[in-house]
Amino acid sequence: MLLTRATEAFAAHLEKVRRLSSATVRAYRNDLHGLVEVTGDIDVREVDLEHLRGWQWQATRRGDARSTLARRTSAARAFFRWAHEEGLVAVDPSLRLVAPKRGRTLPHVATADALRGVLERLELQARDGEPLVLRDHALLELLYGAGIRVSELAGLDVDDVDLDRGTVRVLGKGSKERVVPFGAPATRAIAAYLTRARPVLAARATASGPALFLGVRGGRVGPRAVYDVVTREVGPALGSSAVGPHTLRHSAATHLLDGGADLRAVQELLGHASLGTTQIYTHVSSERLAAAYKLAHPRA
Repeated sequence: MLLTRATEAFAAHLEKVRRLSSATVRAYRNDLHGLVEVTGDIDVREVDLEHLRGWQWQATRRGDARSTLARRTSAARAFFRWAHEEGLVAVDPSLRLVAPKRGRTLPHVATADALRGVLERLELQARDGEPLVLRDHALLELLYGAGIRVSELAGLDVDDVDLDRGTVRVLGKGSKERVVPFGAPATRAIAAYLTRARPVLAARATASGPALFLGVRGGRVGPRAVYDVVTREVGPALGSSAVGPHTLRHSAATHLLDGGADLRAVQELLGHASLGTTQIYTHVSSERLAAAYKLAHPRA
């Protein structure tokens, strides 16, 4: 089977069988198309380790980040493992392909005081009843209060929220469903939005559907619009324009650990498949502790 045809079959496997996100499937497909540019559209059985090393070498010469090189290696390994299982290749040429070590970048985290100031300001503004302000206040409270991803928030329907129990049902990566708690401030903000704002926004569309958060024209709000809200409302408080929804997720996780939450409980709340992914937030907490120590201790 030619490499391009095998690539498309592999992408379909990732999407339909492994049920990976569309972004992950697209990234793997693009990586493998880059391999075709190096090898030509040869039979998948002809690809060897030297082809793969040459592919990585070209990316290194371009100055691609180590994280990109590591992802390309993962894509190649996953592809050839699948090809071997499907009987398309007799030997997996990626077994000796080495991925560069990725440097760990600590996530940007807002202080609890900074976020409290932003949310209290929006709560005051929402009292005027402006639909979009009520919506923005509710979605920011939910992003921070539940620590959910922007894609999870954008995909919520009205029935996914249980205000009596203070929980929200989200569909995470790999179509894995989980129920996440949120606090009283988010409960109040969502209730105010549902009562005073969502009906107004829904009236602007011929059919808004069951979406929880609606856009200006009454349709389901998209991740890009949520990014804009976070950048506009939270960015100035942190002195940065490079602030997005994940900042609130990072902050929620770090503040939970700072407050004594169990690491595995935070893993479950965030929907991380691996505890190692959650552990990065312990490093954030340690750095904050070290910074406080240096500022306050007389023998620091």
